[in-house]
Amino acid sequence: MFFLLLTLLILCGFLWNYKGQLKITDITDKYIFITGCDTGFGNLAARTFDKKGFHVIAACLTKSGSSALKAETSERLHTVLLDVTDAENVKRTAQWVKNQVGEKGLWGLINNAGVLGVLAPTDWLTVEDYREPIEVNLFGLISVTLNMLPLVKKARGRVINVSSIGGRLAFVGGGYSPSKYAVEGFNDSLRRDMKAFGVHVSCIEPGLFKTELSDPVKTTEKKLAIWKHLSPDVKQQYGEDYIEKSLDKLKGTTTSFLNMDLSLVVECMDHALTSLFPKTRYTPGKDAKTFWIPLSHMPAVLQDFLLLKQKVELANPKAV
Repeated sequence: MFFLLLTLLILCGFLWNYKGQLKITDITDKYIFITGCDTGFGNLAARTFDKKGFHVIAACLTKSGSSALKAETSERLHTVLLDVTDAENVKRTAQWVKNQVGEKGLWGLINNAGVLGVLAPTDWLTVEDYREPIEVNLFGLISVTLNMLPLVKKARGRVINVSSIGGRLAFVGGGYSPSKYAVEGFNDSLRRDMKAFGVHVSCIEPGLFKTELSDPVKTTEKKLAIWKHLSPDVKQQYGEDYIEKSLDKLKGTTTSFLNMDLSLVVECMDHALTSLFPKTRYTPGKDAKTFWIPLSHMPAVLQDFLLLKQKVELANPKAV
């Protein structure tokens, strides 16, 4: 009986792996739209899918980002300037994309644009500090999706939402994790709503990757700017050397967890775009697979214990 079960499990594993390797055809006839292509995952994705033969429409925030991308890609690739938080800009872009794709529709929508915002203890922050990441990461993503969805439905295509392990575990204060938690919820409802239309919806949850988004210098500068305006009581509670100590902790974490190879994320996008059976979720990054995602399924008491070990001890939390 044991060997029969083992044989059955091996067979199921083989079939599952084979199923995941089945690919679509006629890539050169398909259009994909990617947001956040100035740098990072979006930029690499645009260049990669252009080389594969897709008709790539790459949305960039800046003219310089657009020009640099066009200089490195083929004539098939088109760029468009897009601020995902500007509703009128999104509508105009959707109409322009509709004119480009015609009756073929849009095979792939990759919602990649995102910002980190301010990462700092919650009691340092104001509502305004939460606004930017939520506007970009959540409302911007929703706005682009709703405007492009008719084109994706026409092609019976794919929607790929880039979330984060920060959408599974809130390991730092600020608007980033709340925005990504909300993206996860939107992704799940969208996936179920689109099944009847033959549209696959996937979510990518990268671990910690070395991109401009995760630049420790910029993160620290934002934190220091907030520190300067904190009340004396809060500064006394945390201690004058709190930021310096937290930077030391951060260096230790990034050494252990930081992924350098951005292509791991693009490979997940590729599978979600080209597989006959795309996955519901992808978790690129060794830290995501071995630590963050498993931890997200653990009891809260264990999550708190492990995450609080990475926090700096406060100088005088009872000071008022």
